[in-house]
Amino acid sequence: MSEPFSAKFALALKVLSLSRGRLASDLCVDKSVVGRWATGAVRPSEHNLSRLTLLIAERVPGFTVLDWDRSLADLAVLLGADPAAVAAANPLPGLPLAILEQIRATTALRGAAYEGFFRSTRPYVLSPGRFLHDYGMIRLDANGLLELRMGTGGTRVEGWMLPVHNQLICIAADVVSGAMVFGIFNGVAMARADVLDGLALGSALDSARTPTAFVMMFERIGDLSGDRDADDARFEALADRDPLAPEDSVRPEIRAHLVRDIGPAALAGGVGELLLQAPLFRSLSRGPAYGECARAGD
Repeated sequence: MSEPFSAKFALALKVLSLSRGRLASDLCVDKSVVGRWATGAVRPSEHNLSRLTLLIAERVPGFTVLDWDRSLADLAVLLGADPAAVAAANPLPGLPLAILEQIRATTALRGAAYEGFFRSTRPYVLSPGRFLHDYGMIRLDANGLLELRMGTGGTRVEGWMLPVHNQLICIAADVVSGAMVFGIFNGVAMARADVLDGLALGSALDSARTPTAFVMMFERIGDLSGDRDADDARFEALADRDPLAPEDSVRPEIRAHLVRDIGPAALAGGVGELLLQAPLFRSLSRGPAYGECARAGD
């Protein structure tokens, strides 16, 4: 498995004693951008990679963009570090999943169906009866995985959508608080996913950070332009929107889909289920969508 850029970037910062804050200042980018490079959430644009390379070349004469293609051990030697220390510092490049190569192969075949801009709808845990909208972007990363970025009310969540058994497994984290977010969403068989739904698990924003599971759906609102910088800018503009859905703006059939009556009493009464599930027979991902989704202007 090839070693990710994030591992090489982290090695360069460590060997050259560069802090993320100092690097962000030198490159005139936000510190969160440098953080995403270091975690592997995104790879620098061609422009930023060139500027980063020039900055390193000031400390390592002769360093070029091509040197990023070296192995970690070779890069360590070039930077003046002990290559024996690289394995200890980077024991698991990429996600430590036994089926990662299978996921990459599936992503290569089906990933394009999920690329685009999406708006989620989910219950507002702290205000029963109300709903929230997150805005997200899914796109293929240079590491062969589907990158996920979501934003709502000033927060930013970054992670991955991993296609497994015609489902999408979400592994992500809030880059501000560090809270983890997980999900299992029904995948699609068609060439383009317009609606996705499934179950999400995260921490409520109460004082106890209560673990909470809920049904969540995504609607496509636009396609990627192919220009990474332009798509990043569009995502940021969407993610700054007010997340609270206006009252009565979520249609009754969507409310019924997202808010379930579950538990032993509901099951015994014939009005609900014992467990919170997202079965295929009522999935929006693989069934008829509930009306037209918002489009690029939304």
